[in-house]
Amino acid sequence: MPEPYVAVPSYLPRPEPTGPGESLADGDPRHAHDASQTALPVPPPPRTDLSALGPLARFAHDAAVTDLFVNGDAGLWLDAGAGLVRADDWHDDETGIRDLAVRLIALGGRHIDEASPCVDVRLADGIRVHAVLPPVSSTGTLLSIRLPRVQRLGLADLAAGGLFGTGPAADDQVARLRAAVHGRENLLVTGAAGSGKTTLLAALLGEAPPAERIVVIEDVAELRIDHPHVVALESRQANLEGAGRIGLDSLLREALRMRPDRLVLGECRGVEIRELLAALNTGHDGGAGTLHANSLADVPSRLEALGALAGMSAAAVARQTVSAINLVLHLERRDGARRLAQVGRFVLDPADRLSTVPA
Repeated sequence: MPEPYVAVPSYLPRPEPTGPGESLADGDPRHAHDASQTALPVPPPPRTDLSALGPLARFAHDAAVTDLFVNGDAGLWLDAGAGLVRADDWHDDETGIRDLAVRLIALGGRHIDEASPCVDVRLADGIRVHAVLPPVSSTGTLLSIRLPRVQRLGLADLAAGGLFGTGPAADDQVARLRAAVHGRENLLVTGAAGSGKTTLLAALLGEAPPAERIVVIEDVAELRIDHPHVVALESRQANLEGAGRIGLDSLLREALRMRPDRLVLGECRGVEIRELLAALNTGHDGGAGTLHANSLADVPSRLEALGALAGMSAAAVARQTVSAINLVLHLERRDGARRLAQVGRFVLDPADRLSTVPA
């Protein structure tokens, strides 16, 4: 059986900035901290190997573009940080778009047809492709392509882009998060899709001491961490015969045998929550994960729902979560800008149910 993990080149050295400031993708402009510097921001380097995207490659060369969406023959939409914008100079018919989807999925090592009309794959350099064919899609073949950031952003970069607000409060927030990482607190980063959970988590893990071993488990590898010792495990879906599936829960158990100093689950979305809580309750501190949630107040009900999938009672989820996770960081995206909206911690309410309070 092939190895169930794929190493992501997170250990590559971070490129040095070419000027006192840089322009960041997706609404996060980064400027020099030194007010004495007046040079114009230097844009990040363009992406290089995009040949796999075929006719869509020319739209992905701009490092500011993070997402491409093909909505059947209705056209192509781009997200470069200011919301979705239609690419008026691109058009293809349903046959061409379907052929493109089949080819992209094949490049990721999988197959898409009427029997398996919804497929998610990762291409070279961390490009993530999700495709949906008719009749599941009633508007033609759909492609959703997530492009990895060219640069690996640190906490200072995110602070300069306004993620933590402005002024002394932002500096205090950065210092607090650094202290949480160095103090080996277990962190849960929450927010809606596209709110910056993966970006913030990668920046936090980049603050870990270089002598530590970080083991990352993801459904589709996306985390790019500026750290010298990162090992990445990626889940695998079943083949056409229904065999060969390796889920996140299985990979979490494997990761515990790899002597991780920090155990990281890219996204909690199912029964793997049981394995994560068990691991973080048995001495594996300094861990982290992400979770989709609309607000800090909604996080407990999301965890209870995931725990129910794993056969855990609400009381078991509550007690294990309070013990396992020290800090919850909730992100929001409004008008194209991402920000850390709420910071909290878990507590038990008077009825022994899971709740959150500001921290």
